[in-house]
Amino acid sequence: MKSGLTFLVAAKRCEIAELRQLALTSALVNVTGRLVHGLQRERGLSNLYLGSQGTQFADMLAQQVRTCQQTEAELRACFDSLDTDTVRQGQGARLFSRIAYVLQGLDALGGLRERIAALAWSTGQATDAYVRLIAGLLAVVFEAADSASDPEISRLLVALFNFMQGKEFAGQERALGSALFASGRADAAGQQRLLHLIDSQERCLQVFSEFGHPPVAELWAASQAGATLAELERLRRVLCTAAHGSPLNAQLSQTWFDCCSRRMDRMKGVEDRLALDLLRACEDKIAAATRELESFHALAPRPGRDADALSFFNATGAPDTPAQGYGHQLERSILELVQEQARRLQTMGEELDTVRASLNERKVIERAKGLLMAHRQLSEEAAHKTMRQMAMNQNRRLIEVAEAVLAMADVLPHSPP
Repeated sequence: MKSGLTFLVAAKRCEIAELRQLALTSALVNVTGRLVHGLQRERGLSNLYLGSQGTQFADMLAQQVRTCQQTEAELRACFDSLDTDTVRQGQGARLFSRIAYVLQGLDALGGLRERIAALAWSTGQATDAYVRLIAGLLAVVFEAADSASDPEISRLLVALFNFMQGKEFAGQERALGSALFASGRADAAGQQRLLHLIDSQERCLQVFSEFGHPPVAELWAASQAGATLAELERLRRVLCTAAHGSPLNAQLSQTWFDCCSRRMDRMKGVEDRLALDLLRACEDKIAAATRELESFHALAPRPGRDADALSFFNATGAPDTPAQGYGHQLERSILELVQEQARRLQTMGEELDTVRASLNERKVIERAKGLLMAHRQLSEEAAHKTMRQMAMNQNRRLIEVAEAVLAMADVLPHSPP
C-alpha cells in the first residue's frame, strides 16, 4: 500500500519537473528577446533605407539582417527542443499556438526583406510588418509568463515581458522618428503616433518597476541618466512640435537613430539582467527542491516504528513530541512535512493570483480596445485614448472602464460605413 510519503515524494518530483520546464521556457524567452532586439534594429535601419530611397544605410541593413538570421537559427533550435509529443497541462496549447504563428512570420521574413531591398514597400508597410512579427514573439513571452506556476518566477516573467513590451514601443518610436526625419517633412498623424508610443512606454515601464527586483529597477533608473536622454528629449520636441507639412532636417535621421539606439542598447542591458535573474531563480529553485526531495528519502519509517496516527487530529497540526525513527537529520513527522507543503502551496497560490492579476488586466484592456476599434472604426491609439479619457472623467481605473466596455459589447453602436 502506498504511504503518504510516497505521494509527498511524487508531489516534489512534479514540482521539480515544472521548474525544469520553466527553466527551458526561460531559456526560450532569452533567445526570443535577443531576436526581438535584432529585429527592432533591422526595422529602424529599413526605415532609414526606405526613407532615403535606397541611397543610404544599405550596408548597415545587410549586416543587421545577417545578425538576425543567426539569432533566428538559435530560436528555431529552441523551438525544435520543445516536447511537442507529450500532452502538457496549463497554457501549453496557447504557447504552442503562439509559436506556430511566429514560425509563419519567420518563414515570411525573407519576402519582407526582398520587398524592402527593392523599395517596393513604404516605411509604413515595412514597419507594420515588423511590428506584427515582433508582437507575435512578445506573445510567446506573455504566454510563458501566464503559464508560470511559481510566483517568484512568474513575477520575474511579468517584469521581463512588460520591459520587453516597453522596449518594443521604444523601437517603434525609433523607426517612426527615423522615417519622419528621413522624409524631410513633419506629419501630424505621425506626431500623434509618436506621442502614443512615448506614453505606452511609460505604462509598460511602470509595471516593470512594480514587479522587477529592486536592483534591476535601480539599474534601469541609472541607465536613464545622462546626455543620451537629454538628446532624445530634444529630438522628440523637434519632431512633435513642428507644424504639419513643415520641413525637417533629413540629416537628423542618423542622429535620431543613433540616439534611440544607444537608449535601446541600454534597455537591452537591463533586459539581459532580467533574463539572467530569471534563469538563476529557476536554477536555485530546482536545486532547493532537489535537496528537499533527497531529504524525503531519509524519512522512510524503520520496521516497528510507526508515526503517531492520532497526531493527524492535533489542533495545531503537529504532534506534541517529534516522531522518532524517520531519519536522524530530520526530526519531523511526515504529517508535519505534508502540512508545511500544503501551507507553502497555499501561499504560492495566493501570490500567483496576485501576479496573474496584472496579466489578466492586460488581457481585458486589450479585448476592450479591440472591441472599440471594431465597433467605432478607431485606430489602436484612438481606442486607448478614448478609454483613458473615460477613466479620467469617471475617476475610475482603466481596468474598470475596460470591463464596462466589454459588458456593453452587445449595445455599442457601430460607426456608419
